Amino acid sequence: MSDHDGTYRKGPVLLRRGQVPRTTSDQNLLARGGGAEWVHADPWRVMRIQSEFVEGFGALAEVGPAVSVFGSARTKPDHPDYELGVAVGRGLVEAGYAVMTGGGPGIMEAANRGAAEAGGLSIGLGIELPFEQGMNPWVDLGVNFRYFFARKTMFVKYAQGFVVLPGGFGTFDELFESLTLVQTHKVTEFPIVLVGTSYWQGLLDWLRGPVLDRGTISAKDLDLVQLVDDPDEAVRIVHERDAQRRAEEEAAVRANAEAEQAAERASGGAPE
Repeated sequence: MSDHDGTYRKGPVLLRRGQVPRTTSDQNLLARGGGAEWVHADPWRVMRIQSEFVEGFGALAEVGPAVSVFGSARTKPDHPDYELGVAVGRGLVEAGYAVMTGGGPGIMEAANRGAAEAGGLSIGLGIELPFEQGMNPWVDLGVNFRYFFARKTMFVKYAQGFVVLPGGFGTFDELFESLTLVQTHKVTEFPIVLVGTSYWQGLLDWLRGPVLDRGTISAKDLDLVQLVDDPDEAVRIVHERDAQRRAEEEAAVRANAEAEQAAERASGGAPE
């Protein structure tokens, strides 16, 4: 991941000029190498991957309730989408959440800026890429990753919801991964909110049309995502669904405790 001054960050390592690599760690991991060289190299990569999870868990374990915000790294500060990002970041902090982004420029920077200016915790989860700028200046807590899958785990594990603003392939990837995890019950259901009707409506029309018509998704899957234009509405949806989920979890815990107590009383009253 390259900073403005040409610095390349590869995990905890800082590189400049002739030391900047031509390939990323993900490229090396996924490359089809010849011979049996991978047998000797990959076990060391496993240790490196393990260290990324340990660092990420250690850095984020105590951040409290947080929401992941996704969007394009290419959005300029004078674009209306940037202002949307600032408003979303600010609104989430005012609702009691930390804000997590990919730590880069564009909408990620906007959401981090809104969070920081509102006095909240602004988190950036960076990734090693050869063509993007490094961590934006509005990040208070930053963690750099070599591997996408380690980074993605952090976005999901420590989030109470996702807010998705206009973006490209990376944003689509994050959106559909979150939808898949919720749809398959790999994670507790949390809100996924798209911001920007003019940008996202075509995608939802396609899902409701050809995709649903062919039976590759079910009608209820479309309820997993909500579309809004107002950043305050996006924050409200996340907050209300999070409160509902917490109440459901607390009710389940109480029900289990009551069932265990009833079973103990019944067992204690039974004849030997």
